[in-house]
Amino acid sequence: MNKLLVGIVLMGVIALASCEQKLPPPTPPVPVNVIAVVAKNVTYFDQYPATIQALSQVNLLSEVQGYITGIYFHDGVEVKKGQVLYEIDRRLYQAALSAAEANLKVAKGNYDQAKQDADRYIYLNSYNAVAKQQYDHAIIALQNAKNQVSAAEEGVHTAKTNLTYATITAPFDGTVGFSQVKLGNMVTVGQTILNTISTNNPMAVDMLVNEKQLQQFEGFQSNKKENDSLFSLLLPSGATYPLNGKISVIDRAVDPQTGSIRVRLVFLNPKNELKVGMSCVVKVGNQETKPQLLIPNKAVVEQMGEYFVFIAKDTLSVHVDTATKTTTDTVETPKPRAIQRKVKLGRTINENVIVLAGINLGDRLIVDGVQAIHDGSIIVLGSKKGGDGKSKDTKMEGKKDN
Repeated sequence: MNKLLVGIVLMGVIALASCEQKLPPPTPPVPVNVIAVVAKNVTYFDQYPATIQALSQVNLLSEVQGYITGIYFHDGVEVKKGQVLYEIDRRLYQAALSAAEANLKVAKGNYDQAKQDADRYIYLNSYNAVAKQQYDHAIIALQNAKNQVSAAEEGVHTAKTNLTYATITAPFDGTVGFSQVKLGNMVTVGQTILNTISTNNPMAVDMLVNEKQLQQFEGFQSNKKENDSLFSLLLPSGATYPLNGKISVIDRAVDPQTGSIRVRLVFLNPKNELKVGMSCVVKVGNQETKPQLLIPNKAVVEQMGEYFVFIAKDTLSVHVDTATKTTTDTVETPKPRAIQRKVKLGRTINENVIVLAGINLGDRLIVDGVQAIHDGSIIVLGSKKGGDGKSKDTKMEGKKDN
């Protein structure tokens, strides 16, 4: 009986012990790496896809119909304004001009005859020596003859114009492309494209920018003397074009569907390196002259559309006595903790980002281990060394999404 009682007591003690809640072990410090926040002079470029265009470009069309009888240039060469490029069969238009000139002579002869008759009847009418009807007919005949001369003169003018159109010249200095017609081809008025000519110096570079940046580019346009070095060009080969450009025109309206607006730059092209239709990238340099707080992108945490970083700070761990409402230090030395800071970000530059507000120069920024910590987490600093706190110049490039 005593043994049974002892066993029951032992089982109760064991059950009671098993029901006691075990306290969780203290959370170990999270290892992190930190760097010192430093200010740097940052030169960055926003990049915009662009297309090279000619400032002037036209398709050469014929104003008269006929067969091509002459081509007086080589494909792809530079031509001067007024230089003869094509000739259409002139014989029909030369014959039409000769006929028009002959008609003009006949009309002038009829006019001279009508004038003589009219002068005679005017004289006789002054003495009432001619019937009124004959006098009136003579005056009308003179006016008709005069109108016939005017019509014949217009006919000559039209014939001369058509004969001129049979010779097609360059409308301005530029470069012609491949001829779309050959000798003997028939051309139709206003339909057959003979060739395309475009100017080649300077050249236009068209790009689309977001409407949010419109004010910035309007500022560039108004300060023409200060933006000479802001706009550079990256060619398809990857090389940088040696000459800088300037803003020429900002389009009159924003595209409501894309929220973008076209901006045209102008670049000199003395060596004809830029070709119409070429794809390129416009690099727009920043105008910020003050040092910027530049931190690694990996140090930033996004939460609900807001951005945060963690700063390492040494803080004392305290114990609060609820009965007396007093606090006492539980450790003799401060412990490093992660303190969350909300930040306002600027432009992203490769693997870094500019911070506009939220942190200060010299703060110890946590760059590794940010996913394992929260505001107030106890941390232990790793072996990675941070910045030296000195201001350095950094030159980087960043793409601008439109």
